[in-house]
Amino acid sequence: MDQTVIKYRHCGRDVYCFSCSNAHFNKQTDDLNRRECPICRHTLTFGLLDAPVAITCPFINAHKVSCAFIIGSVHGPSHLGEWLDTEIHVGLTNSQGLVYNYTLSGVQRDDHGWEQCVCVQLVPPWRHDLRDSWDRELNEFSLLPEWVSERFHEEREFGSCCYGFALTFINRMRSLDGKVALSRDEFTGCHVLPRIKTVSTYINIYHTILQHGFYIADKLDNM
Repeated sequence: MDQTVIKYRHCGRDVYCFSCSNAHFNKQTDDLNRRECPICRHTLTFGLLDAPVAITCPFINAHKVSCAFIIGSVHGPSHLGEWLDTEIHVGLTNSQGLVYNYTLSGVQRDDHGWEQCVCVQLVPPWRHDLRDSWDRELNEFSLLPEWVSERFHEEREFGSCCYGFALTFINRMRSLDGKVALSRDEFTGCHVLPRIKTVSTYINIYHTILQHGFYIADKLDNM
């Protein structure tokens, strides 16, 4: 998903396309202002409020996000949609973007491979005290016997695994910061599901543009 999605308004509808796509372009030019509207087929003209704007991609390079909960898929970001039956993998970054994640081999520390993920930054940049303790606590936490490779299948049987590793550490840090622990449902509902819904909408729009050259939004799909 390396193309930039743009949105503009025409004929009372929001239309999405790729900024570098020549789908529904006027054949005489590559200028966006000479594209044809896919609804009315007239040459596009824009008022100030209808002009094209770039849509922020929801996938982020986790190695550039500090102290975050991250969600990825071995099959790539397009498999993170809420309607897809795919196994996701989650982890935690330290302040330098090193990803700690619990796998069959125990806790891994990855400095690459998480370049297109959903990220939930959990420590504000100005909380230097918490960032420092986050790194120290995360390293110590990853060495606990609960997270050895031999216990992976046991954790998986109870639906924990990588998610359990991440949420247990998050609650440990919340406790150190004087906050109450979050249940799995609370954390998922507050931090994960809203982002996955946004991702699902983006994936749907992106794939439709790939197939047809544009996407015409219903109000519920608007980003």
